[in-house]
Amino acid sequence: MEHWNSTLGSGFILMGILNNSLSPELICATITVLYMLALTSNGLLLLAITMDARLHVPMYLLLGQLSLMDLLFTSVVTPKAFMDFLLRENTISFGGCALQMFLALTLGGAEDLLLAFMAYDRYVAICHPLNYMVLMRPRVCWLMVATSWVLASLSALGHTLYTMHFPFCMSQISHLLCEIPPLLKLACADTSRYELMVYVTGVTFLLLPLSAIVSSYTLILLTVLHMPSNEGRQKALVTCSSHLTVVGMFYGAATFMYVLPSSLHSPKQDNIISVFYTIVTPALNPLIYSLRNKEVMGALRRVLGKCIL
Repeated sequence: MEHWNSTLGSGFILMGILNNSLSPELICATITVLYMLALTSNGLLLLAITMDARLHVPMYLLLGQLSLMDLLFTSVVTPKAFMDFLLRENTISFGGCALQMFLALTLGGAEDLLLAFMAYDRYVAICHPLNYMVLMRPRVCWLMVATSWVLASLSALGHTLYTMHFPFCMSQISHLLCEIPPLLKLACADTSRYELMVYVTGVTFLLLPLSAIVSSYTLILLTVLHMPSNEGRQKALVTCSSHLTVVGMFYGAATFMYVLPSSLHSPKQDNIISVFYTIVTPALNPLIYSLRNKEVMGALRRVLGKCIL
């Protein structure tokens, strides 16, 4: 088969969910509303955490980083998909595709690791409250944040460079964005070894942090059940249930995309899953964390009150 010219001067055609649906206008409107919700809710949460001194504690430092990652993650994908639909122009350059893949993998990987660090933060706060400010001092928190960003960036860079070095036979990507699984389907060369490496990396990056999260919350649950105070027990359960909801949404979608064998994937399913973790989850995360959190809602009222005055 003759290779399609996949040089830096060539481009791909993104055929995402907006191009293959029966009601593209309705889906486009829904995606636009979710994107605006993600921008507003994550922006307000970041504003509250930055401006209110009462939220300058480890838990909210990590939550602020999660909001930043969600804000950037959805902005890497949604505006491009929206403008492509309006302009009927679905092309993306070779370099643009590589950049989008790198940013999406970096932000997804960083969020994956950060959620594990957030679970550790809750474990220390509930199971070792007297040592909390020692074990979660600012230097440790910033080290967790830096570790999430650096490890995710290095992994994303390696995967992006290796994925984009393949010769491609076709230019049409049946997906919302440039990601590894749909791009490998266009490759002319044998990608079986690399697909195995992607699987191993996916297991490492997803299941190891998930195991740490499950272990942390198992220990938290055992501690909470022995709490004498009903108020303390309820507060701990509310905080942890919010985090577990976010963990379930993120890891469920990411596991489907990067851990399940490619034989179990279909373009339609992959498009739905990609919309879920790039658009829906970033819009819902800040609502899940803030609506049931009196400290965050109080901080938002104080900050917005100052801005209005």
